[in-house]
Amino acid sequence: MVHEDPAGTPGLLAYARVSTADQDPSLQLDALARLRPWRTYLERASGAESERPLRARLLQDVRPGDQIVVWRLDRWGRSLTDLIATVEELGRRGVAFRVLHGAPIDTRTPDGRLVFHLFAALAEFERALLRERSIAGQEAARRRGVRIGRPPVMDTEAVEIARTLRQAGVPQAAIARQLGVSRRTVSRYLDRGG
Repeated sequence: MVHEDPAGTPGLLAYARVSTADQDPSLQLDALARLRPWRTYLERASGAESERPLRARLLQDVRPGDQIVVWRLDRWGRSLTDLIATVEELGRRGVAFRVLHGAPIDTRTPDGRLVFHLFAALAEFERALLRERSIAGQEAARRRGVRIGRPPVMDTEAVEIARTLRQAGVPQAAIARQLGVSRRTVSRYLDRGG
């Protein structure tokens, strides 16, 4: 979604992102609206997703002399590499980058560029620690016998019924209907042996 304000400040473009459709972007949008941006791009996509069409559109729309402003640094980039690469590319194009919340970053100044690099590195470090803790937690749970991941769609009994029906010549679509699963699920369970 792109919000346009023709009475806003030319050259100031805002970007907001929420990870899911049910998240409320109001906090970001309210903070960005106080700056009276010319245009606000609201993306609904996970930070891990490589496809963010509105961010790509913003990067196409921005012109030399413009400023891009985001509420928080993590709303803009997926990783330290992505953050640094896009902000440096914007700098080469003569576009400033600002962050409102957390560390106030403004790449129009040398201090702002330094703060950007420091906070981008800290954000990447925090994500790496979180990833390590998550992996360690999963390993500890596995050692305790906890099953990690989605529960199986078909239990042992359902797989045996599917095998029996297939051996009797029942079509896979009919087996899937009878078990209440997709044909692909039946195929996956039978092909891998349960």
